[in-house]
Formats: sequence, structure tokens, C-alpha cells
Amino acid sequence: MMSQITAFEPDALERSVPRYTSYPTAPHFTDGVCSATYRRWLGELAPDAKISLYLHIPFCDELCWFCACRTQGSRNYRPVSRYLDLLIAEIDQVAGLLGPDHPISQVHWGGGSPTILSPDDMYRLSTVIHERFPLSQNAEFAVEIDPRDMTEPRLDALAAAGLSRASIGVQDFEPRVQAAIGRRQGYDITKKVIDGLRARGVTGINIDLLYGLPGQTAETLMSTIEKVIGLGPDRLALFGYAHVPWMARRQKMIDESILPGTTMRRRQATLAAQMLREAGYAPIGIDHFAKPADAMALAAADGSLRRNFQGYTVDPAVALIGMGASAIGSMPQGYVQNDPSTAGYQKAIEAGKLATTRGKAFTADDRARRDAIEQILCRFALDPDAVTTRHGIAALPVCEIAEALLAAAPEGALIPKGRGFVIADGWRSHTRLIAAEFDAYFQNRPARHSLAV
Repeated sequence: MMSQITAFEPDALERSVPRYTSYPTAPHFTDGVCSATYRRWLGELAPDAKISLYLHIPFCDELCWFCACRTQGSRNYRPVSRYLDLLIAEIDQVAGLLGPDHPISQVHWGGGSPTILSPDDMYRLSTVIHERFPLSQNAEFAVEIDPRDMTEPRLDALAAAGLSRASIGVQDFEPRVQAAIGRRQGYDITKKVIDGLRARGVTGINIDLLYGLPGQTAETLMSTIEKVIGLGPDRLALFGYAHVPWMARRQKMIDESILPGTTMRRRQATLAAQMLREAGYAPIGIDHFAKPADAMALAAADGSLRRNFQGYTVDPAVALIGMGASAIGSMPQGYVQNDPSTAGYQKAIEAGKLATTRGKAFTADDRARRDAIEQILCRFALDPDAVTTRHGIAALPVCEIAEALLAAAPEGALIPKGRGFVIADGWRSHTRLIAAEFDAYFQNRPARHSLAV
């Protein structure tokens, strides 16, 4: 029996729900998917299937308290250099299993801080990728950049490697907020790196911002956004800070007494979004903004926007190959994740094995619900008939939930469209809550997640 609709209840925005960069979500991965499963899935990819690559560099010079990513500090470069040897060995192994013909649509270095790599190692890693995989002519090469460890030689190395998009974390420029989250990064340092990238021909600039940080006010956030707008990025991400100290132990360093409450978080999000729209940025999904001519804004307008573990994307690949400790991959058959510990990852790679330790094989029900959730997150709308066309009888629960949502929604919250709906502008803060109604795992076995707003 279908559970009661709760997305519109008075306290709904106080609840914790997934961000839905995947469905099923990572807490529901199991060890039923292993290295043998992944090896088989790689072999089943169509010879001409487009793939994208994600390479995880978990190291940071300094650990930020707010971060919940899989990272580790390093006081010297030796562990980083050793890890790069392992990562290149995994690249060789995966390339051998895939064969030479798969076109690569995107390469993304994430972390941690990929820019902890020395210039020589940046060149070494990019050279290996180009040698092992045929990059498509317009393939995007994106790197997450920490301005605090960038140098001129590192900028030169990334530019020489073909960097086309830089993703730069800012969070908030207010010194008081930076002290509260353990990340001190001045505006001048950030501007210098962006200027350096542009001087080297890197035109794609993303900036990440957070609201709901400790000690943050609407005024400090607006001051930060005013400075960020002046930097002229092509895309911005405006995330709500996820305080999950049960999962990210370093967040215990944060003073919970100065975290903004739900009402303040909503005000910060609303004012920030308003500033960005007034500056000419088009809203993209629940947490992104882009200049109107940017590919992401165009994809949002024409319905081709997608969502994966990096958030919103225009990447057309049918498979995302994740490499490195804890890296997650997305295959047509399901999700795979490497061993999250560096020691476990090292043991597997040195033994000549894939490092996959868990994942999730899709059922027919998973595929239909995944389709529905991606529609809701990318388009603020759901077309059950389209889901039925693609998934047949497996779409029946999606159709039933859509009908129940329309019946339970307050007047004006959902605009009926065929058998589906469009979420009204004033109710888009409930988008993740609405998506959660289609999540069979969350409804039956909820895990702990971040606040809905």
C-alpha cells in the first residue's frame, strides 16, 4: 500500500531528505555489487557508447570543517604521489576492459583538492588519460580548484592539459563565517586565480556558494554574492549547508548554536536567488544558476538537462566511470562504488583487481522511479505518460503517486498537466520533498540526510 503523502504537511521543510544526485541513493548501496559485477557491466557497454570519467583525488592540504566529502589531509606529498600511481594503474585496468573505441564526452577531476597535485603530476595524469581514452572533439575537461593552493606553475599545467572548466569553491567571503567553518580564503586570492585562468584561455568558470553556514546572515551572504557577481562566472551553485556530523565527523568542530534556523535559511536562499536573477543569471533546477547563453541554461530550457553525482549536467554520456578511492560510477545496469578507504583501494589495485566494494543493480521499479525523480529535479515537472512509454508496467507506482500528489496538494501548489503536474513557482522549495514521495527506499527505510531547504 502506498504511504501517505507528506510533502505538503506544515512541518515538511523541517525534514531531511536526499539531494537526489542518484536514485537509489548511496545509503542504499550494498555489497551485492562487487568487482566481478562491475567487470561484467563494463564488458556489456555498447562499443560506441559515450562515457565520461570522474577521477577522485581525496587529499587536501587542510581539511575544511563544513565539508562532508571523502577527503583526507596530507602533511607531505609522498602519499599523494603514491596515490597517483594507484589511480593511473586503475585507469590502465579500466581502459583495458572498455576497449579503445568509446568516445569520452567529459573528464572531471574532483576531491578533495585535485590542485594539490604538483604541476608535473597534473601533466602526467592528463597525458595518461589522453593516451588511454579517445576524447571527443568537444569533450569538457573540468577540475575542482582550491584557490588557496594554486600557483602560476599549476595554472600553466592545467591550461597545457586542456582545462576548459574550473569549479571554484567560495562558500562565503565573510571572515567571521570562514573562521567558523575552518576555511580562510580571501576575495583577492580567488580573483587572482580566476584572472589567471582566463588569461590562459579557460573560459568556463563555476563558483560554489553555501547558505545556512554557522554565523552566516542574509547580509553577509548578499555581500559575498555581490562580489561573486563581479567575478562574472558562467555558472553558480547555491547549496544549502548540510550539517551531518554523524556522517562527517569534522563537522563536530562547528558550533551548532550559531547555525541559522530553517526560517533564516529560507530567507538566505530566497534573497540570494533573487540577487542572481536580477544580475541576469537563469535559475537551473533547485540549486544552480547560469548565464542565459550557457549550455546548462540552454539544456534547462530545452528539457535536456540531466542530473548525476556531480549535480546538474549537460553531459550526454550513458555511463560515468568513477576512479579513485570512494569514487562512484553510474552504468546503464546500476551504480558502483570503489572502496572508500585509501588502504582498501590500494590493496585492490595493487592486486590487479577493480576496487569496487558496493553498489546497486537497478530493478525495473528503480528505473521508472529514477526517471520520475530526475524529471522533477531537472524540470520541476513530471510526465507519467513519458515514464510509462519508457518503462511499461513498472511505471504504475509512478502514475499512482502522481495522482495522489495532485489530490493532496494545496490549491495552486501543483499545476495539472495531463496525468502529471508542474510545480508552481511558489512551491519549488518543496521539490526534494515531492521527489521523495517517489523514493521507495526512503519511504520504507529513511536514512539521515540534509534539510529540505
